[in-house]
Amino acid sequence: MAAPGGTGPIGPFPPGVDTEAERDEYDKRRRRVLWTLPSGLYLVGSRAGDERNAMTLNWATQLAFDPKLVGVGVEKAALTHRLVSEGRVFSLCTVARDDRAIVRRFTKPVEVDLVAMTLNGFGFHDGISGAPILDQAPAFLDCAVRQEVDAGDHTFFVGEVIDAGFQVDESTPVLRMEDTRMNYGG
Repeated sequence: MAAPGGTGPIGPFPPGVDTEAERDEYDKRRRRVLWTLPSGLYLVGSRAGDERNAMTLNWATQLAFDPKLVGVGVEKAALTHRLVSEGRVFSLCTVARDDRAIVRRFTKPVEVDLVAMTLNGFGFHDGISGAPILDQAPAFLDCAVRQEVDAGDHTFFVGEVIDAGFQVDESTPVLRMEDTRMNYGG
């Protein structure tokens, strides 16, 4: 079994998958199945002190009705992970389907211009929590972290929604992973 971040297949493996070739084939099939799970594509904003970032993210879900909780899975090596862990806040912004190219601009740490209030040249404002919210996002959730769950090479941050809103027409179609050629996971 390869360690996380390794190059070989990652177990566990079902009975009968014993050789390295069988493990490799099973690992590839399992990743293809995981990639078929429908998921949205979002920008998650993070802040600790004066440091801000926004990152493309696809692992997000609502967790509870009372209180309103959402969860986001963030890779431990990401700048966003450190900022959410230290700052204890995050925003989750939907992306308009017509803006699909924007997500590629947020796959690496962003350039922040506080004078112009831009992240990689895109306007933003700080939410109630202080986390950055992209101005052109159709909708946003502003969250305070209530729990962190260790999830291997990711952390699942559970946030309570402290503010939410629509910034454009509520009926704007939002981006999903399957609308792009991107894949992440598996």
